[in-house]
Order: sequence, then C-alpha cells, then structure tokens
Amino acid sequence: MTTTFIKLAQPTSNIVEVLNRWENDPALIPLTRPNKTQSELDRRDIVSLEDLTKRMEDHYIYLIYLDDELIGEMNYVVDPPFLFKKEPGTAWLGITIGETIGRGKGVGYAAIQYLEEQVKEQGLKRIELGVFEFNQQAQKLYQKLGYKEIGRIDNFTYWQGKMWTDIRMEKYL
Repeated sequence: MTTTFIKLAQPTSNIVEVLNRWENDPALIPLTRPNKTQSELDRRDIVSLEDLTKRMEDHYIYLIYLDDELIGEMNYVVDPPFLFKKEPGTAWLGITIGETIGRGKGVGYAAIQYLEEQVKEQGLKRIELGVFEFNQQAQKLYQKLGYKEIGRIDNFTYWQGKMWTDIRMEKYL
C-alpha cells in the first residue's frame, strides 16, 4: 500500500462531495468537531465549493490518498485565535481519516509527520492541537510522535450523554 499526500490547490465538486460525506458521518462527527449539545451533535453541515475555496485562504489543506483512493484530509492554520498557548508562529493541526480502510495502518502517523515537514518548511517552530479525552487512539498517536500535553479545557464537547474535556498538546520542531 502506498500513501500519498497532495496539497489541495484546486477544489473540485468531487472533493467537496467526499468532504461532506466525512463531515456528516455520525461516527466521525464526535471526533472532528466540538459539540455542546445533542442537537449540535445531530446537526449536519454542507460545505460548498465556495466554502472550501474560502477556507483555503488561511488553511493549508492536504489530501491523503491510499493506493490512489482519497481516504483523508489534513490541514493547518497559523496562529488561530483559539490556541491554548498564544505563541506566535504556531501551526494548529487538524486531521481526518475519513475512510475506514485508512485506519490502523500507520496512515495517521505518516500524515502527521508529513504535515510537520510542511510546517517546518514554512519556518514555523511550534505545533498545537486539541484531542477530545475519549479519543484515546489519537492521544496515543500524538504522544508517540512527541506531542506533550499543555492543558485541558473542561466541558468542551458533548458525546454519549455527557461533556468531555479537550486535551491540548504541543510539539516544538
């Protein structure tokens, strides 16, 4: 199996369709976005080609392919306002392995390493990310890659009938 990472340069309706499928997958929603209530968890969003194009103005977006099949997306944004530690020159990472075929095969590990190289090439020295406390698989991945916990935000997201903490992690490059 070959994993390939491609920077999104020109969004297409096919890419938007796949991203919308992942964005609205009930199994992925609790992992990819904070929700304050059950109704937020049940909400479905539709991303348009225009929305994705606008997002590309401040996000660096990369598509993840496994043997030529689009299986995930990762991105970073520089110095967003929601950083836990407001340190200039920080990239905030996000990753979604949308297709089950891409999980448990080291794709996430390789993807984060690739994204770290892109961040480093841009001259940034620090990465921050958030992971929900119930997502232990992602926590283990980030720890394995050298990310350290720097703080927690209690009652950050709702899932399975209760509120959960967001664990903030960082890595210096």
